[in-house]
Amino acid sequence: MPELKEIPLRFRGYAEPDMSRRAAEFRELMSRRRTVRHFSDRPVPRSLIEDCVMTAATAPSGANQQPWTFVCISDATMKSRIRKAAEEEEREFYSARASQEWLDALGPLGTDAEKPFLETAPWLIAIFGQRYGLGPDGGKVKHYYVPESVGIATGLLIASLHNAGLASLTHTPSPMGFLNAICGRPDNEKAIILLVAGYPADNAKVPDIRRKGADEIIVWRE
Repeated sequence: MPELKEIPLRFRGYAEPDMSRRAAEFRELMSRRRTVRHFSDRPVPRSLIEDCVMTAATAPSGANQQPWTFVCISDATMKSRIRKAAEEEEREFYSARASQEWLDALGPLGTDAEKPFLETAPWLIAIFGQRYGLGPDGGKVKHYYVPESVGIATGLLIASLHNAGLASLTHTPSPMGFLNAICGRPDNEKAIILLVAGYPADNAKVPDIRRKGADEIIVWRE
């Protein structure tokens, strides 16, 4: 095993009042984040998407293996293929695979098998987890904590998109093997999430739902 090389930590601290202000401001910013299903076709610069994805790539990962691939899609033909394949899986889900309990849970959100946003939004980001890597000799390299690592990176990506002024939607048709074929990804990668990104439509609406409060999700042990 090669000797570990260490470098100085690039950490910026703040005075406690500034820390409190920054935390409160970021909380307020993120409180306005909502999953959007009505997108504008207004173009979004590739450079903006790249900055957001590279922010996601700063996420911690098991053994620092960074087991993720982000396929960023703006090509209209590819988006149309993805929509067709996704809607086929969704129709099967809503008509046969989903339990009534699951359908009842989705009911208040107004979701169905039709996914026009997959073509309307300027960007689709297909997020793949690398189940294993490939060494210099072509042999398999085991990856650790892949779902956890990709999940953390996806959270950072969603926050980064929102911070930049874009809306997003996490789409998870199941199964998602069609994304490997359409995106040309190898067998060692598994599609985890299809993230839709862009500006919300001018008339966009979202369900009137609430988020759980602090007393419902935080347990203090002081």
